[in-house]
Amino acid sequence: MEPYLKLVEKIDKLSGWSGKAVSYLVYPLVGGVAYEVLARYLFHAPTEWAYDVTYMLYGSVFMLGAAYTLLNKGHIRTDMFYGKWSPQKQGKIDAILYLFLFFPGMILYFWAGLDYAVHSWVTNEKAGNSPWMPIIYPFKTVIPITAAMLLIQGISEFLKSVYAWKRGEWK
Repeated sequence: MEPYLKLVEKIDKLSGWSGKAVSYLVYPLVGGVAYEVLARYLFHAPTEWAYDVTYMLYGSVFMLGAAYTLLNKGHIRTDMFYGKWSPQKQGKIDAILYLFLFFPGMILYFWAGLDYAVHSWVTNEKAGNSPWMPIIYPFKTVIPITAAMLLIQGISEFLKSVYAWKRGEWK
């Protein structure tokens, strides 16, 4: 087996594992929403914390699941022409787009997100739109982690594209 195929396999396992692990955040998300609904409508006692917890959990699930979604070809793609092309042409176009659009975009996203998260940690940032005012820096840290995971999965997808370009299809 070619060495880069082992790398692709390891990256894909990492993205698969992380996507499944992150999916468990849905349970406290649903629990928080259910608790808020019951407290608000049954007991007329809305919480101060449920909105903040649910948007942070939902945002984390959405963002941290992006690499898993990329692994499983779940991101939006315009297939008007793409589906009619040969696997070699698809691989060539994908490889070029990963190289010139995806990687530069994700690198910028990583650096901007890292700066955003570091500033939040340094200033001990709290959510200002809530009476509860929870800390928000762990939530902002999700941004550079997401970018890093997408970059790593992007390497796998790029290698698969090059393989398809040269060999006609991926394994």
